[in-house]
Amino acid sequence: MGSPQEYQASWWVYLLHQVPRTNFQFEAVESSFAPQDREYQQALLLLASVAGLCLAISLGLICVHLIRFCCCDPEDEDEPKPQRVCCVTWSCVAAIVICCAGIGLGFYGNSETNDGVGQVTAALLDANLTLQSADALVRRTLGLLSGAVGGDLTRLEEELVPRTEFVAVVRNTRRQAEAVAQILAGLPFWGHLGGSPSQLAHGLAYLEDYRWLAYILLLLLDLAIGLFTLLGLAKQIKWLLVVMTVMSFFVLILSWGSLGLEMAAAVGLSDFCSDPDGFVLNLTQAKTDLNPAEILQYYLACRLDVPNPFQQRLTMSQRALSSIHSQLHGLEREAIPQFPAAERNLVSVQGTLNTTESNFHQLVALLNCRGLHKDYVDALKGLCYDGMEGLLFLLLFSLLSALAFTTAVCSLPRAWERFQSRDAAYEDTEDDDPFTPQARSPPPRSSLRLSAPPISNAPVSQYMNQSGLFSGSPRYDSVPLLDRHSPPPSYSPSMQASYVGASQEEPGPRY
Repeated sequence: MGSPQEYQASWWVYLLHQVPRTNFQFEAVESSFAPQDREYQQALLLLASVAGLCLAISLGLICVHLIRFCCCDPEDEDEPKPQRVCCVTWSCVAAIVICCAGIGLGFYGNSETNDGVGQVTAALLDANLTLQSADALVRRTLGLLSGAVGGDLTRLEEELVPRTEFVAVVRNTRRQAEAVAQILAGLPFWGHLGGSPSQLAHGLAYLEDYRWLAYILLLLLDLAIGLFTLLGLAKQIKWLLVVMTVMSFFVLILSWGSLGLEMAAAVGLSDFCSDPDGFVLNLTQAKTDLNPAEILQYYLACRLDVPNPFQQRLTMSQRALSSIHSQLHGLEREAIPQFPAAERNLVSVQGTLNTTESNFHQLVALLNCRGLHKDYVDALKGLCYDGMEGLLFLLLFSLLSALAFTTAVCSLPRAWERFQSRDAAYEDTEDDDPFTPQARSPPPRSSLRLSAPPISNAPVSQYMNQSGLFSGSPRYDSVPLLDRHSPPPSYSPSMQASYVGASQEEPGPRY
């Protein structure tokens, strides 16, 4: 027997296995995996309730912050307003970035957990295929032996009735064939286990499909909330931030709830992975009347120092088949010359015996511990390595997501309040204030066309004569621009177009 692959618990399993466990009466509970035990169930529920306590603390902090936000005047704060706005915005952005990092960890953990459960399912299906092959081989061999005993050997005995010594040989052959059939019928021990590995594999695959889909939806929901929150902060969209705040509060509750489930599952899985052989032995003895400790220990350990529990029965069967072969050869050598009609039945029994021996060798190979032990080790590695690693990453994702959304729920109301106060400050200013965005915006082109000054058709000499009325002080129109200390006028493209159009419509001078 070759040396099989061995399983060793990881250090994550060792650390989680050291977590103290207490029941609802705060009494210490053993760390051995016993999901049927009421006290062990209470210990796992108490560990899951730690996340509920964290949820209560988060809700309390959010309530205190919202009360302070609603009742306190922001102007009473000592911190300058621009600095407050910057702090609020960057706190929201930092929370969303942390949430996105947690989402990446969550996708990796969900994939690892799915791979681990898939490996467990594949190992269980392989083990079920081995057991089904052995079961089918046993049934087929039993059918052949039953047909030989009830048909060919009976007819052979009737044909050899004149010779009592030949009849005695045939009856002895029948007894040995019945003994072999009885031994083979007792080999399939797995029928007493109350279930098959395929049922367990299909149940795990069914639960894993829904678990994987639920986490994918949760991750996508977190990602959508984070992206839309960043969009609302960048575009300063108040209604979008209000909706994202409500969604963040909802996802906050989901994150703490998933954290509690993952914590209880991680601790329970560590208890199983620390001693899987003991749990399998205890569960099998508790659910069946059979005491298969020796058989299970052979397949779970698969070591040279563990004897094969089928070795004695297999040896007896091989000896019985060899004895039947020798007896049939003796009949062929001595009885067939005297009773030629018995040759057909004798040849049929020999063919059945050859097929039985071939099936027997295949059955010995299937019952060897190496194949089933390899499936067992593969299932443990998938569950306790990949599954445990993925579960820890999912736990970290839930923790980061819960902390990030707690910060977001506290910061987003103040962020949209800053947006509202800034818009109200613009509305309170006067319309003719040149420093408001409305005053700085250019007027429409139609207003410029309507408000353009009329162009006079009077002669230039009349205009020059009117300037003589202002003899006391020179008009500013005749003073150079440099003496006015003002910049030259500038015109917008629309004003230039209006003036050019008006000058083109003016009639020519009269001579």
